[in-house]
Amino acid sequence: MAWVFGYGSLIWRPSFAYASARSARVRGWRRRFWQGSPDHRGTPHAPGRVVTLVEDESAQCWGVAFDIDGQDSQEIFDALDLRESGGYVRLTVPIEFADASSAVALTYYAPPENDNFLGPAPISKIAKQVRESSGDSGDNVEYVLRLADALGRAGIRDDDVEALAHAVQHFVDNP
Repeated sequence: MAWVFGYGSLIWRPSFAYASARSARVRGWRRRFWQGSPDHRGTPHAPGRVVTLVEDESAQCWGVAFDIDGQDSQEIFDALDLRESGGYVRLTVPIEFADASSAVALTYYAPPENDNFLGPAPISKIAKQVRESSGDSGDNVEYVLRLADALGRAGIRDDDVEALAHAVQHFVDNP
């Protein structure tokens, strides 16, 4: 089996054929809105904020693993390489499923040394940047709210995503 691990927009918009999808986690990584998006959710002059994985040995990040076995995996990886441009690189990670079984998956993450890495900021600043950013794939607000919704529907709790979604929704409700 070949697995692709999604922890961001792949959860709610995989855009490739897969045989099955299962909740899974990676240990030693935390999901953070620390990557700039100069194209999909922003522009070069006003980048949006999207998630990446940040190393943290005490953390775990839940997402969705997609089994692409039997599909045209090279075509899928080529399309993902285009989609996950702007600083993301392929990373092979061990994943664990809810039933305690495990596998190895390919995921994409944006290392701190990439040109679009924005790093940490106060939630109010990130929310303001999200509110003001839009790119070829749509508003940055949509990205944050759809990710929070998709995680909730999958039964995945992520306090950081929920806090940002709440802050962004507050801006939407009170312009």
